[in-house]
Amino acid sequence: MKWLRVTGLLAVIAGVGAVGLFRQAPAGQAMATGFVFNDKDGDRKRDAGEPGIPNVRVSNGEEIVKTDRDGKWRLPVDDDTAFFVIKPRGWMTPLNHHNLPEFYYIHKPQGSPNVKFVGVAPTGPLPDSIDFALTLQKEPEKFRAIFFGDTQPRDAREVDYITHDVIEPMIGKTDASFGVTLGDVVYDDLSQFERLNRAVALIGIPWYNVLGNHDINYDGGSDEHSDETWERIYGPNYYSFDYGPTHFVVLDDVHWHPPVGETRGRYTGRFGEKQLKWLERDLSMVPKDQLVVLLMHIPLHGTEDKERIFRLIEDRPYALSVSAHEHFQEHYFYTEEDGWKGKKPHHHVVNVTVCGSWWQGAPDERGIPHTTMRDGAPNGYNIFTFDGNQYSMEFRAAGRSEGYQMNIYAPDDIPMDEQTLFKANIFGGNEKTKVEMRIDEGDWQPMRQVRKFDPAYQEAFAREAGLGAPYRRSPAPIASSHLWEALIPAGLSEGPHRVSVRATDMFGQSYTSVRLVHAVPKS
Repeated sequence: MKWLRVTGLLAVIAGVGAVGLFRQAPAGQAMATGFVFNDKDGDRKRDAGEPGIPNVRVSNGEEIVKTDRDGKWRLPVDDDTAFFVIKPRGWMTPLNHHNLPEFYYIHKPQGSPNVKFVGVAPTGPLPDSIDFALTLQKEPEKFRAIFFGDTQPRDAREVDYITHDVIEPMIGKTDASFGVTLGDVVYDDLSQFERLNRAVALIGIPWYNVLGNHDINYDGGSDEHSDETWERIYGPNYYSFDYGPTHFVVLDDVHWHPPVGETRGRYTGRFGEKQLKWLERDLSMVPKDQLVVLLMHIPLHGTEDKERIFRLIEDRPYALSVSAHEHFQEHYFYTEEDGWKGKKPHHHVVNVTVCGSWWQGAPDERGIPHTTMRDGAPNGYNIFTFDGNQYSMEFRAAGRSEGYQMNIYAPDDIPMDEQTLFKANIFGGNEKTKVEMRIDEGDWQPMRQVRKFDPAYQEAFAREAGLGAPYRRSPAPIASSHLWEALIPAGLSEGPHRVSVRATDMFGQSYTSVRLVHAVPKS
Protein backbone atom coordinates (compact mmCIF):
# COMPACT_ATOMS: atom_id res chain seq x y z
CA MET A 1 0.00 0.00 0.00
CA LYS A 2 1.50 3.34 -0.98
CA TRP A 3 1.54 6.14 1.59
CA LEU A 4 1.23 9.85 0.92
CA ARG A 5 4.08 12.07 1.98
CA VAL A 6 2.95 14.83 4.31
CA THR A 7 5.14 17.95 4.74
CA GLY A 8 2.68 19.95 6.69
CA LEU A 9 2.64 23.54 7.56
CA LEU A 10 -0.38 25.55 6.72
CA ALA A 11 -3.34 24.32 4.72
CA VAL A 12 -5.60 27.04 3.41
CA ILE A 13 -9.07 25.62 3.30
CA ALA A 14 -11.75 25.69 0.69
CA GLY A 15 -15.46 26.23 0.47
CA VAL A 16 -18.62 24.81 1.80
CA GLY A 17 -19.54 22.44 -1.01
CA ALA A 18 -16.24 20.56 -0.70
CA VAL A 19 -16.20 20.03 3.02
CA GLY A 20 -18.22 16.86 3.45
CA LEU A 21 -17.02 13.61 4.94
CA PHE A 22 -17.02 12.07 1.48
CA ARG A 23 -16.65 13.62 -1.97
CA GLN A 24 -19.02 12.26 -4.63
CA ALA A 25 -17.49 11.92 -8.09
CA PRO A 26 -18.91 14.11 -10.88
CA ALA A 27 -19.62 12.21 -14.07
CA GLY A 28 -16.35 11.44 -15.87
CA GLN A 29 -14.18 12.93 -13.13
CA ALA A 30 -11.14 10.89 -12.07
CA MET A 31 -10.97 10.47 -8.31
CA ALA A 32 -8.17 9.70 -5.89
CA THR A 33 -8.78 7.97 -2.60
CA GLY A 34 -6.86 6.87 0.45
CA PHE A 35 -6.75 6.77 4.23
CA VAL A 36 -5.37 8.83 7.10
CA PHE A 37 -4.25 6.34 9.72
CA ASN A 38 -2.66 6.02 13.14
CA ASP A 39 0.89 4.87 12.38
CA LYS A 40 1.47 3.23 15.75
CA ASP A 41 4.87 1.76 14.89
CA GLY A 42 6.07 4.79 12.92
CA ASP A 43 7.02 2.82 9.79
CA ARG A 44 4.81 4.95 7.51
CA LYS A 45 2.94 1.87 6.28
CA ARG A 46 -0.57 0.93 7.31
CA ASP A 47 -0.32 -2.39 9.10
CA ALA A 48 -2.94 -4.56 10.71
CA GLY A 49 -4.21 -2.95 13.90
CA GLU A 50 -3.49 0.62 12.71
CA PRO A 51 -6.92 2.24 12.49
CA GLY A 52 -8.02 5.04 10.22
CA ILE A 53 -8.52 8.45 11.84
CA PRO A 54 -11.91 10.10 11.27
CA ASN A 55 -12.61 13.80 10.75
CA VAL A 56 -9.16 14.71 9.42
CA ARG A 57 -9.07 17.30 6.62
CA VAL A 58 -7.45 16.38 3.32
CA SER A 59 -7.09 18.67 0.29
CA ASN A 60 -6.13 18.62 -3.36
CA GLY A 61 -5.27 22.32 -3.36
CA GLU A 62 -8.81 23.28 -4.36
CA GLU A 63 -11.29 21.27 -2.33
CA ILE A 64 -11.13 20.01 1.24
CA VAL A 65 -12.88 16.94 2.61
CA LYS A 66 -12.91 15.23 5.97
CA THR A 67 -12.13 11.57 6.40
CA ASP A 68 -15.04 9.30 7.23
CA ARG A 69 -15.28 7.11 10.33
CA ASP A 70 -12.79 4.67 8.81
CA GLY A 71 -10.28 7.40 7.97
CA LYS A 72 -11.05 7.29 4.24
CA TRP A 73 -11.02 10.32 1.94
CA ARG A 74 -11.84 10.90 -1.75
CA LEU A 75 -10.99 13.88 -3.99
CA PRO A 76 -10.82 14.78 -7.70
CA VAL A 77 -7.44 14.37 -9.43
CA ASP A 78 -5.85 15.50 -12.68
CA ASP A 79 -2.35 15.08 -14.11
CA ASP A 80 -0.83 17.71 -11.83
CA THR A 81 -2.32 17.47 -8.35
CA ALA A 82 -0.76 17.88 -4.91
CA PHE A 83 -2.73 16.06 -2.21
CA PHE A 84 -2.02 16.95 1.39
CA VAL A 85 -3.31 16.26 4.84
CA ILE A 86 -4.03 19.21 7.11
CA LYS A 87 -2.27 18.13 10.27
CA PRO A 88 -4.75 18.12 13.16
CA ARG A 89 -3.88 19.05 16.72
CA GLY A 90 -2.24 16.28 18.69
CA TRP A 91 -0.93 14.45 15.64
CA MET A 92 2.30 14.68 13.63
CA THR A 93 3.24 13.71 10.12
CA PRO A 94 6.47 11.83 9.33
CA LEU A 95 9.69 13.84 8.98
CA ASN A 96 12.28 13.15 6.32
CA HIS A 97 16.04 13.02 6.92
CA HIS A 98 16.16 16.83 6.90
CA ASN A 99 13.35 17.24 9.47
CA LEU A 100 10.98 18.42 6.73
CA PRO A 101 7.39 17.32 7.43
CA GLU A 102 6.07 14.83 4.88
CA PHE A 103 2.39 15.60 4.58
CA TYR A 104 1.77 15.45 0.84
CA TYR A 105 1.68 13.32 -2.27
CA ILE A 106 2.44 14.85 -5.67
CA HIS A 107 0.65 13.20 -8.60
CA LYS A 108 2.46 14.03 -11.85
CA PRO A 109 2.34 10.97 -14.10
CA GLN A 110 4.67 12.61 -16.66
CA GLY A 111 6.78 14.49 -14.12
CA SER A 112 7.73 18.17 -14.25
CA PRO A 113 8.52 20.07 -17.44
CA ASN A 114 12.20 20.26 -18.34
CA VAL A 115 13.70 22.93 -16.08
CA LYS A 116 17.28 23.87 -15.14
CA PHE A 117 16.86 22.78 -11.53
CA VAL A 118 15.32 19.32 -11.31
CA GLY A 119 11.60 19.08 -10.67
CA VAL A 120 9.35 16.15 -9.80
CA ALA A 121 10.18 12.82 -11.43
CA PRO A 122 7.31 11.01 -13.22
CA THR A 123 5.08 9.50 -10.55
CA GLY A 124 3.39 7.02 -12.88
CA PRO A 125 -0.19 5.77 -12.52
CA LEU A 126 -2.38 6.98 -9.68
CA PRO A 127 -1.90 4.73 -6.61
CA ASP A 128 -4.87 2.63 -5.58
CA SER A 129 -4.69 4.23 -2.16
CA ILE A 130 -2.83 7.41 -1.10
CA ASP A 131 -2.39 7.00 2.63
CA PHE A 132 -1.22 9.61 5.12
CA ALA A 133 0.53 8.41 8.25
CA LEU A 134 0.06 10.33 11.52
CA THR A 135 1.46 9.66 14.98
CA LEU A 136 0.19 10.97 18.30
CA GLN A 137 2.10 13.79 20.01
CA LYS A 138 1.46 16.18 22.89
CA GLU A 139 0.72 19.76 21.87
CA PRO A 140 0.22 22.17 24.79
CA GLU A 141 -1.86 25.34 24.86
CA LYS A 142 1.33 27.39 25.07
CA PHE A 143 4.26 26.73 22.75
CA ARG A 144 6.99 28.53 20.82
CA ALA A 145 7.98 28.60 17.15
CA ILE A 146 11.04 30.04 15.39
CA PHE A 147 10.44 32.28 12.37
CA PHE A 148 13.30 32.87 9.92
CA GLY A 149 13.01 35.61 7.31
CA ASP A 150 14.98 35.21 4.08
CA THR A 151 17.96 32.89 4.65
CA GLN A 152 18.82 33.53 0.98
CA PRO A 153 22.31 32.08 0.36
CA ARG A 154 23.74 32.62 -3.14
CA ASP A 155 26.15 29.70 -2.85
CA ALA A 156 27.69 27.13 -0.52
CA ARG A 157 29.86 29.76 1.17
CA GLU A 158 26.77 31.68 2.23
CA VAL A 159 25.09 28.50 3.46
CA ASP A 160 28.13 28.18 5.72
CA TYR A 161 27.57 31.76 6.94
CA ILE A 162 24.07 30.72 8.03
CA THR A 163 25.41 27.59 9.67
CA HIS A 164 28.01 29.40 11.78
CA ASP A 165 26.15 32.65 12.45
CA VAL A 166 22.66 31.39 13.24
CA ILE A 167 22.34 27.62 13.38
CA GLU A 168 25.34 26.56 15.50
CA PRO A 169 24.29 28.67 18.54
CA MET A 170 20.80 27.14 18.42
CA ILE A 171 21.73 23.45 18.30
CA GLY A 172 20.38 21.71 21.40
CA LYS A 173 19.29 25.02 22.93
CA THR A 174 15.77 25.64 21.69
CA ASP A 175 12.46 24.67 23.23
CA ALA A 176 10.55 25.65 20.09
CA SER A 177 8.08 23.11 18.74
CA PHE A 178 8.88 23.85 15.10
CA GLY A 179 10.42 26.42 12.79
CA VAL A 180 9.42 28.24 9.60
CA THR A 181 11.43 29.97 6.87
CA LEU A 182 9.30 32.71 5.34
CA GLY A 183 10.50 32.47 1.76
CA ASP A 184 13.65 33.22 -0.21
CA VAL A 185 15.06 30.09 1.30
CA VAL A 186 17.86 30.45 -1.29
CA TYR A 187 18.92 33.09 -3.80
CA ASP A 188 18.08 31.79 -7.32
CA ASP A 189 20.46 28.81 -7.16
CA LEU A 190 17.96 26.11 -6.24
CA SER A 191 20.74 23.52 -5.97
CA GLN A 192 21.50 25.08 -2.55
CA PHE A 193 18.18 23.86 -1.08
CA GLU A 194 19.69 20.51 -0.09
CA ARG A 195 22.81 21.91 1.58
CA LEU A 196 20.78 24.46 3.53
CA ASN A 197 18.18 21.86 4.54
CA ARG A 198 20.95 19.69 5.99
CA ALA A 199 22.18 22.61 8.08
CA VAL A 200 18.76 23.76 9.34
CA ALA A 201 17.92 20.15 10.26
CA LEU A 202 20.66 20.31 12.91
CA ILE A 203 18.43 22.59 15.00
CA GLY A 204 16.53 19.38 15.67
CA ILE A 205 12.90 20.41 15.20
CA PRO A 206 10.36 20.08 12.34
CA TRP A 207 10.88 22.83 9.79
CA TYR A 208 8.27 24.28 7.43
CA ASN A 209 8.97 26.50 4.43
CA VAL A 210 7.22 29.27 2.51
CA LEU A 211 7.87 29.88 -1.20
CA GLY A 212 9.74 33.11 -2.04
CA ASN A 213 10.47 34.94 -5.27
CA HIS A 214 14.07 33.63 -5.32
CA ASP A 215 12.92 30.02 -4.82
CA ILE A 216 11.22 29.55 -8.18
CA ASN A 217 12.01 28.08 -11.58
CA TYR A 218 12.44 31.13 -13.79
CA ASP A 219 12.41 28.82 -16.82
CA GLY A 220 9.19 27.08 -15.83
CA GLY A 221 7.26 28.78 -18.63
CA SER A 222 4.34 29.91 -16.44
CA ASP A 223 3.44 30.72 -12.87
CA GLU A 224 1.89 27.26 -12.59
CA HIS A 225 5.23 25.62 -13.41
CA SER A 226 7.46 28.02 -11.49
CA ASP A 227 7.51 25.83 -8.38
CA GLU A 228 8.54 22.47 -9.86
CA THR A 229 11.78 22.17 -7.87
CA TRP A 230 9.98 23.43 -4.78
CA GLU A 231 7.39 20.68 -5.11
CA ARG A 232 10.11 18.03 -5.35
CA ILE A 233 11.75 19.16 -2.12
CA TYR A 234 9.04 20.84 0.00
CA GLY A 235 5.72 19.80 -1.53
CA PRO A 236 2.74 22.08 -2.27
CA ASN A 237 3.21 25.83 -2.51
CA TYR A 238 0.33 26.46 -0.10
CA TYR A 239 -1.13 24.36 2.71
CA SER A 240 -2.22 24.57 6.37
CA PHE A 241 -1.85 22.75 9.66
CA ASP A 242 -2.84 22.95 13.30
CA TYR A 243 -0.42 22.95 16.18
CA GLY A 244 -1.82 23.23 19.67
CA PRO A 245 -4.74 25.67 19.60
CA THR A 246 -3.36 27.60 16.60
CA HIS A 247 -4.18 27.23 12.91
CA PHE A 248 -1.26 28.06 10.59
CA VAL A 249 -1.71 28.75 6.89
CA VAL A 250 1.23 28.86 4.47
CA LEU A 251 0.46 30.94 1.40
CA ASP A 252 2.15 31.56 -1.95
CA ASP A 253 1.93 35.23 -2.95
CA VAL A 254 4.68 35.16 -5.61
CA HIS A 255 3.15 35.29 -9.11
CA TRP A 256 5.68 34.67 -11.88
CA HIS A 257 5.38 36.36 -15.27
CA PRO A 258 7.76 34.52 -17.63
CA PRO A 259 9.77 36.33 -20.31
CA VAL A 260 7.92 37.34 -23.48
CA GLY A 261 10.14 38.03 -26.48
CA GLU A 262 12.96 40.26 -25.29
CA THR A 263 11.08 41.25 -22.13
CA ARG A 264 12.61 39.84 -18.97
CA GLY A 265 10.55 37.74 -16.62
CA ARG A 266 9.24 39.38 -13.46
CA TYR A 267 7.13 38.62 -10.42
CA THR A 268 4.29 40.41 -8.72
CA GLY A 269 2.68 39.93 -5.34
CA ARG A 270 -0.55 38.04 -5.91
CA PHE A 271 -2.43 35.15 -4.31
CA GLY A 272 -4.72 34.35 -7.23
CA GLU A 273 -8.26 33.08 -7.48
CA LYS A 274 -7.60 29.37 -7.00
CA GLN A 275 -5.63 29.85 -3.79
CA LEU A 276 -8.07 32.42 -2.40
CA LYS A 277 -11.01 30.06 -2.91
CA TRP A 278 -9.06 27.33 -1.16
CA LEU A 279 -8.26 29.69 1.71
CA GLU A 280 -11.93 30.59 2.05
CA ARG A 281 -12.77 26.90 2.37
CA ASP A 282 -9.95 26.31 4.81
CA LEU A 283 -11.03 29.13 7.10
CA SER A 284 -14.68 28.06 6.91
CA MET A 285 -13.62 25.00 8.93
CA VAL A 286 -11.75 26.97 11.61
CA PRO A 287 -13.71 28.29 14.61
CA LYS A 288 -13.80 32.09 15.00
CA ASP A 289 -12.25 31.88 18.46
CA GLN A 290 -9.18 30.01 17.15
CA LEU A 291 -6.05 32.03 16.39
CA VAL A 292 -5.21 31.98 12.66
CA VAL A 293 -1.65 32.79 11.57
CA LEU A 294 -1.12 33.50 7.87
CA LEU A 295 2.46 33.00 6.65
CA MET A 296 3.66 34.42 3.33
CA HIS A 297 6.76 35.86 1.71
CA ILE A 298 5.72 39.22 0.25
CA PRO A 299 4.02 41.51 2.81
CA LEU A 300 0.29 41.97 2.34
CA HIS A 301 0.71 45.63 1.38
CA GLY A 302 2.88 44.44 -1.54
CA THR A 303 0.18 42.20 -3.04
CA GLU A 304 -2.41 43.09 -5.66
CA ASP A 305 -5.27 41.21 -4.03
CA LYS A 306 -4.66 41.86 -0.33
CA GLU A 307 -8.21 43.08 0.20
CA ARG A 308 -9.46 39.62 -0.74
CA ILE A 309 -7.41 38.34 2.19
CA PHE A 310 -8.76 41.13 4.39
CA ARG A 311 -12.36 40.10 3.62
CA LEU A 312 -11.60 36.54 4.74
CA ILE A 313 -10.10 37.42 8.12
CA GLU A 314 -11.43 40.82 9.19
CA ASP A 315 -14.39 39.26 11.04
CA ARG A 316 -12.03 37.00 12.99
CA PRO A 317 -11.00 38.55 16.34
CA TYR A 318 -7.82 36.46 16.48
CA ALA A 319 -5.67 36.72 13.35
CA LEU A 320 -2.02 37.51 12.68
CA SER A 321 -0.05 37.62 9.44
CA VAL A 322 3.73 37.38 9.01
CA SER A 323 5.96 37.90 5.98
CA ALA A 324 9.61 38.70 5.19
CA HIS A 325 11.04 39.89 1.82
CA GLU A 326 11.89 43.50 2.70
CA HIS A 327 15.14 42.89 4.63
CA PHE A 328 14.19 45.09 7.53
CA GLN A 329 11.83 44.49 10.42
CA GLU A 330 8.64 46.46 10.70
CA HIS A 331 5.20 46.10 12.24
CA TYR A 332 2.12 47.21 10.34
CA PHE A 333 -1.29 47.76 11.87
CA TYR A 334 -3.66 47.85 8.90
CA THR A 335 -6.66 50.15 9.20
CA GLU A 336 -9.39 51.50 6.94
CA GLU A 337 -6.76 53.55 5.09
CA ASP A 338 -5.23 50.27 3.93
CA GLY A 339 -8.58 48.74 2.91
CA TRP A 340 -9.07 46.88 6.19
CA LYS A 341 -12.65 46.94 7.56
CA GLY A 342 -12.26 44.99 10.78
CA LYS A 343 -13.16 46.42 14.18
CA LYS A 344 -9.52 46.48 15.29
CA PRO A 345 -6.38 47.05 13.17
CA HIS A 346 -4.79 43.91 11.75
CA HIS A 347 -1.25 43.18 12.93
CA HIS A 348 1.17 42.26 10.15
CA VAL A 349 4.82 41.54 10.96
CA VAL A 350 7.59 41.94 8.40
CA ASN A 351 10.03 39.52 9.98
CA VAL A 352 13.74 40.09 10.55
CA THR A 353 15.86 38.25 7.98
CA VAL A 354 18.54 35.66 8.70
CA CYS A 355 20.62 36.97 5.80
CA GLY A 356 20.17 40.56 6.97
CA SER A 357 21.29 42.69 4.03
CA TRP A 358 21.86 39.75 1.68
CA TRP A 359 25.11 38.66 3.42
CA GLN A 360 26.73 42.00 2.59
CA GLY A 361 29.03 44.24 4.59
CA ALA A 362 32.54 44.06 6.01
CA PRO A 363 33.52 40.70 7.54
CA ASP A 364 33.81 40.15 11.27
CA GLU A 365 36.58 38.18 12.99
CA ARG A 366 35.01 34.95 11.69
CA GLY A 367 35.02 36.14 8.11
CA ILE A 368 31.22 36.50 8.10
CA PRO A 369 29.79 39.81 6.80
CA HIS A 370 28.10 41.85 9.52
CA THR A 371 25.07 41.98 7.14
CA THR A 372 23.25 44.52 9.33
CA MET A 373 19.84 45.34 7.93
CA ARG A 374 19.27 48.73 6.31
CA ASP A 375 17.27 49.96 9.32
CA GLY A 376 20.25 49.39 11.64
CA ALA A 377 18.95 46.17 13.20
CA PRO A 378 21.19 43.08 13.17
CA ASN A 379 20.33 39.99 11.16
CA GLY A 380 18.55 37.32 13.17
CA TYR A 381 15.14 35.74 13.69
CA ASN A 382 12.02 35.94 15.83
CA ILE A 383 10.66 33.55 18.43
CA PHE A 384 6.86 33.58 18.60
CA THR A 385 4.98 32.31 21.64
CA PHE A 386 1.42 31.12 21.09
CA ASP A 387 -0.89 30.70 24.07
CA GLY A 388 -4.53 29.89 23.44
CA ASN A 389 -5.64 32.58 21.00
CA GLN A 390 -2.96 35.03 22.09
CA TYR A 391 0.60 35.51 20.85
CA SER A 392 3.80 37.42 21.59
CA MET A 393 7.20 37.64 19.90
CA GLU A 394 10.82 38.21 20.79
CA PHE A 395 13.62 39.45 18.54
CA ARG A 396 16.87 37.48 18.47
CA ALA A 397 20.05 38.88 16.97
CA ALA A 398 22.28 36.31 15.29
CA GLY A 399 25.16 35.21 17.49
CA ARG A 400 24.19 37.50 20.38
CA SER A 401 22.57 37.01 23.77
CA GLU A 402 18.78 37.25 24.13
CA GLY A 403 19.27 40.50 26.04
CA TYR A 404 20.71 42.28 23.00
CA GLN A 405 17.58 44.17 21.98
CA MET A 406 18.84 47.68 21.21
CA ASN A 407 21.75 49.96 20.40
CA ILE A 408 22.20 53.30 22.15
CA TYR A 409 24.04 56.02 20.22
CA ALA A 410 25.52 58.82 22.34
CA PRO A 411 28.92 60.59 22.21
CA ASP A 412 31.61 59.35 24.59
CA ASP A 413 32.15 62.93 25.78
CA ILE A 414 29.28 65.38 26.25
CA PRO A 415 29.48 69.05 27.29
CA MET A 416 28.49 69.62 30.92
CA ASP A 417 26.57 72.84 30.20
CA GLU A 418 24.72 71.83 27.03
CA GLN A 419 21.97 69.41 26.09
CA THR A 420 23.08 66.45 23.96
CA LEU A 421 20.87 64.55 21.52
CA PHE A 422 21.14 60.76 21.59
CA LYS A 423 19.30 57.91 19.86
CA ALA A 424 18.25 54.33 20.60
CA ASN A 425 17.43 51.69 18.00
CA ILE A 426 14.97 49.20 19.53
CA PHE A 427 15.28 46.31 17.09
CA GLY A 428 11.84 44.80 17.68
CA GLY A 429 10.10 48.09 18.42
CA ASN A 430 6.99 49.57 16.84
CA GLU A 431 4.47 52.34 17.42
CA LYS A 432 3.06 50.46 20.41
CA THR A 433 6.44 50.23 22.16
CA LYS A 434 6.97 52.51 25.18
CA VAL A 435 10.57 53.77 25.29
CA GLU A 436 12.00 55.72 28.24
CA MET A 437 15.37 57.05 29.34
CA ARG A 438 16.99 58.21 32.52
CA ILE A 439 20.34 59.56 33.64
CA ASP A 440 21.97 57.68 36.53
CA GLU A 441 19.22 57.06 39.12
CA GLY A 442 16.93 59.85 37.91
CA ASP A 443 13.30 59.58 36.90
CA TRP A 444 12.32 57.77 33.73
CA GLN A 445 11.42 60.16 30.92
CA PRO A 446 9.71 59.35 27.60
CA MET A 447 11.70 59.22 24.38
CA ARG A 448 10.30 60.33 21.01
CA GLN A 449 9.92 57.92 18.09
CA VAL A 450 11.42 59.22 14.84
CA ARG A 451 12.00 57.93 11.31
CA LYS A 452 15.66 58.56 10.62
CA PHE A 453 18.76 56.68 9.48
CA ASP A 454 20.53 54.54 12.04
CA PRO A 455 23.77 56.46 12.85
CA ALA A 456 26.06 53.43 13.09
CA TYR A 457 24.72 51.94 9.86
CA GLN A 458 25.30 55.23 8.04
CA GLU A 459 28.93 55.23 9.17
CA ALA A 460 29.44 51.59 8.17
CA PHE A 461 27.97 52.24 4.73
CA ALA A 462 30.41 55.12 4.20
CA ARG A 463 33.40 53.05 5.40
CA GLU A 464 32.61 50.18 3.07
CA ALA A 465 32.81 52.17 -0.17
CA GLY A 466 36.01 50.40 -1.20
CA LEU A 467 35.15 46.93 0.09
CA GLY A 468 36.49 44.27 -2.28
CA ALA A 469 35.69 40.71 -3.29
CA PRO A 470 34.61 38.30 -2.03
CA TYR A 471 32.68 40.77 0.13
CA ARG A 472 30.12 43.33 -0.98
CA ARG A 473 29.30 46.75 0.38
CA SER A 474 26.14 47.04 2.49
CA PRO A 475 23.11 48.51 0.73
CA ALA A 476 22.18 52.15 1.30
CA PRO A 477 20.45 52.92 4.60
CA ILE A 478 16.72 53.47 4.93
CA ALA A 479 14.84 55.39 7.61
CA SER A 480 14.27 53.07 10.56
CA SER A 481 10.77 52.51 11.92
CA HIS A 482 12.15 51.62 15.36
CA LEU A 483 14.39 54.57 16.29
CA TRP A 484 13.85 56.86 19.29
CA GLU A 485 15.67 59.98 20.46
CA ALA A 486 15.90 62.23 23.53
CA LEU A 487 18.10 64.90 25.06
CA ILE A 488 20.69 64.35 27.78
CA PRO A 489 20.12 67.40 29.99
CA ALA A 490 22.69 70.11 30.65
CA GLY A 491 24.14 70.60 34.10
CA LEU A 492 25.60 67.15 34.77
CA SER A 493 28.57 66.95 37.07
CA GLU A 494 31.95 66.29 35.51
CA GLY A 495 32.72 62.59 35.07
CA PRO A 496 30.97 59.40 33.93
CA HIS A 497 27.18 59.05 33.85
CA ARG A 498 24.84 56.21 32.94
CA VAL A 499 22.33 56.72 30.16
CA SER A 500 19.71 53.98 30.56
CA VAL A 501 17.05 53.14 28.00
CA ARG A 502 14.05 50.96 28.84
CA ALA A 503 11.73 49.60 26.15
CA THR A 504 8.42 47.91 26.95
CA ASP A 505 6.84 46.27 23.92
CA MET A 506 3.19 45.72 22.99
CA PHE A 507 3.24 42.36 24.79
CA GLY A 508 4.48 43.82 28.11
CA GLN A 509 8.03 42.49 27.71
CA SER A 510 10.65 44.95 28.96
CA TYR A 511 14.31 45.37 28.01
CA THR A 512 16.90 47.77 29.43
CA SER A 513 20.32 48.75 28.17
CA VAL A 514 22.94 51.22 29.45
CA ARG A 515 25.58 53.40 27.81
CA LEU A 516 28.25 55.37 29.73
CA VAL A 517 29.05 58.94 28.76
CA HIS A 518 31.54 61.40 30.23
CA ALA A 519 30.43 64.95 31.02
CA VAL A 520 33.33 67.28 30.36
CA PRO A 521 33.89 71.05 30.57
CA LYS A 522 33.38 72.87 27.30
CA SER A 523 36.76 73.28 25.65
